Amino acid sequence: MAKREHKESPISKVLKGFIEANKLQKGLDKVSVEEAWHKLMGNAISKYTTAISLKRDVLYVQLSSSVLREELSYGKTKIIAMINEELGKEVVTKLVLR
Repeated sequence: MAKREHKESPISKVLKGFIEANKLQKGLDKVSVEEAWHKLMGNAISKYTTAISLKRDVLYVQLSSSVLREELSYGKTKIIAMINEELGKEVVTKLVLR
């Protein structure tokens, strides 16, 4: 049985170590991106959003309105920048609207 260390550590450092040791960061990023989308886009766009998925560094957003999809396609780079700024790191490099 391993010996316990009697050092005190902040909970944020312990959680960060746990996330890294168990390779959970990608899953947490997927959840964070979805929350950021709904927060930044607001209720008007969120109600037309049917699915959001993050695969590698590409964010796939499925919309039920073709008109809205066309309007959002003009501001893809701004949306990517807003999401990355909200998350505090570069998670999304490309946005695909379906």
